[in-house]
Formats: sequence, structure tokens, C-alpha cells
Amino acid sequence: MTRNIIAILRGVTPQEAEPVCAAVLSQGITTIEVPLNSPNPFDSINVMARTFGDKAVIGAGTVLTVEDVDRVHAAGGALIVSPNVNTSVIRRTVDLGMASWPGIFTPSEAFAALDAGAHGLKLFPGDMAGPAGLKALRAVLPKGTQVYAVGGAGPENFAEWHAATADGFGIGSAIYKPGDSAEVVAAKAAKIVKAYDAL
Repeated sequence: MTRNIIAILRGVTPQEAEPVCAAVLSQGITTIEVPLNSPNPFDSINVMARTFGDKAVIGAGTVLTVEDVDRVHAAGGALIVSPNVNTSVIRRTVDLGMASWPGIFTPSEAFAALDAGAHGLKLFPGDMAGPAGLKALRAVLPKGTQVYAVGGAGPENFAEWHAATADGFGIGSAIYKPGDSAEVVAAKAAKIVKAYDAL
């Protein structure tokens, strides 16, 4: 079963990359991003992509430049997530055959991202928009647009977001905080999957 959850491993190191990634995958979450403000993120992406690329979508978050898109691609990444709408970043991502998930907050940003070829939208910060913000935005978005709630979405409010038409979620510290062992990550991921599957 593929779940619409992106595990955000902000702060993971190349040394932790393989065991932490394995822990997340063991619980049935198969999309993983390493934010580029993590230590040596391209090395971590490379380790994960080489080891798990056949069974997971591995990529980067906090991607701000076209140059970073190229580096993620060279490292074996298949996913680009950004906190903002940079149409050059989106177009380069699409040109390289990777999935593009830019961060949007307004209808103008949403349509600019979609026009540039984004595969889906990351509503960010989710806690500022809230489920009500997504519901209002959904009224004008093209039918079938995938929107993930990121920042402020977690097991405690999945149902509320789901009712507001969220297609999925990006989960950060509720899955991984720097220093978490693989066992801790697996336990946190299991809790998230249980709440997600209950929707």
C-alpha cells in the first residue's frame, strides 16, 4: 500500500541515512525527503537512493535553486520539495523527470506552480492556513490537484485535514528529530501510519 505521506528527515546525517530510511520504510512510508539544510544532504540522498531507490521515492526538501535541483538529480534523487514557488526550479525538476512539489499558500502561488508543471502542491505552513484555508483554496483549484498539508499536520488532526480535502501530508519532527535512533523513528512512523490508515 502506498500512503500519501512524505517523511521529512530534517537534520539526518549520511551516517544515519540508511538505518533511519530503513526504519521509515519498515512502517510503510515510501516517500522520503532530506531537506537541504541538513548536514551533507546530497550524501544522505545518495546513500538512500542507492540502497532503497527501487522501493521508495527519495528526494530533497528546502530546494531553492536550479543548481540544487541538478545536484539532487546527480545524487539519485527523484523528488524535489520546496517551501516556495520558483518556476525555474519547478521547470528544471520536470525537465529532469523528477516529481515537483512546491510550497504554496495563496491561489496565485498555486496557479503559478501548476502552470510551471508542478505535480502536486505543498500547503505550507499548514498551521497558518489551517483546514479551513485548504477548503477555501480547493474551491478554485483544478479538479484532481494533489495538495499535501505540511507544517501543523499530524496524527492528532489528520481527520480534520482529511475532511478539508487534504490528499496527503508532509511529516517532520513527528517522524524524525536529529539524534533519534532507528528504533525511535520506527515507533514514531508506526503511530503516524496507524492514524493515517484510520482515515
